[in-house]
Amino acid sequence: MAFSTGKDSSDVVSEINITPLVDVMLVLLVTFIITAPLLNNAVRINLPKTATTAPPTEVKTVTVSVDANSKVFIDKREVAVETLEPELKGLVGSNPDLALSLQADEGVPYRAVAKVIANIQRSGVNKLSVLTQPGG
Repeated sequence: MAFSTGKDSSDVVSEINITPLVDVMLVLLVTFIITAPLLNNAVRINLPKTATTAPPTEVKTVTVSVDANSKVFIDKREVAVETLEPELKGLVGSNPDLALSLQADEGVPYRAVAKVIANIQRSGVNKLSVLTQPGG
């Protein structure tokens, strides 16, 4: 690219030709003006009306926990292992779709957790989830 130095008028002067730029911008502007009304081609319909309904009731999950000392808890209430099965049968009797979560400390011997699982199975609970700590 050459620029004029101002001393001699015969030197080459380079300038940006904006005519092609203006042409492209005008074509884009016309294209957008034509296509903008076509983008709003929604079909008008009347949707049917329905009666309002109540949301389904949320099922409360009962949590059975076994701490590091092998103590058993039902929703933070301590129970003996021997009374776990009858208490769970009572809960299943009042709610047949009872959902149960089992939490056990990592230091608990497997024997204690197996006893709790056996009591849960004998009590008639159909939905059991075992909770663990992520990243283990």
